[in-house]
Amino acid sequence: MKITDLKKILKELPKDQLIKDISDLYRKNQFVKDYYNSLHTKNGCLSLLVKHKEIINDEFFPEFEPPRLPRLSVAKKAITEFKKICDGKEQIAELMIFYVENGVKYTDCYGDINEQFYFSMESMYEKTLKFIKDNGLGPKFKARCKTIVDDTVDMGWGFHDGLSESYYSYFD
Repeated sequence: MKITDLKKILKELPKDQLIKDISDLYRKNQFVKDYYNSLHTKNGCLSLLVKHKEIINDEFFPEFEPPRLPRLSVAKKAITEFKKICDGKEQIAELMIFYVENGVKYTDCYGDINEQFYFSMESMYEKTLKFIKDNGLGPKFKARCKTIVDDTVDMGWGFHDGLSESYYSYFD
């Protein structure tokens, strides 16, 4: 069914049926629940930011599991889902930079990881810097972006060099 077909159907439904259908979706689907909470509750996006930061943090530093290589796809999915629910540019940038900060912290705790891990961190860092610049958020996040570069000086696989190059192409 196309969106135009859905709209035609929804226009014909009585208000009570629409309320019932949306309530059912809300109960059965976490994404829908998060979406409506972000729209209609005070600090909705902020509470979702906390939730999604916890998802990312748990991938890098699980509370009740022994250290393991983080599932970066799970952490990235948290960012993608957050972007679909909340359109707050500052909160999106916060979540993106938090991902990279966790990657740097993870490397600092457990030593050199693999090349693919660093490619993922560098790619997200580049996307984060672009997002920050495109949305005029540089003054808010520049210091944290520089700290990421500074914290990688002794890390391998050219990680520091890649981050440094990205940083200086967007700042200074």
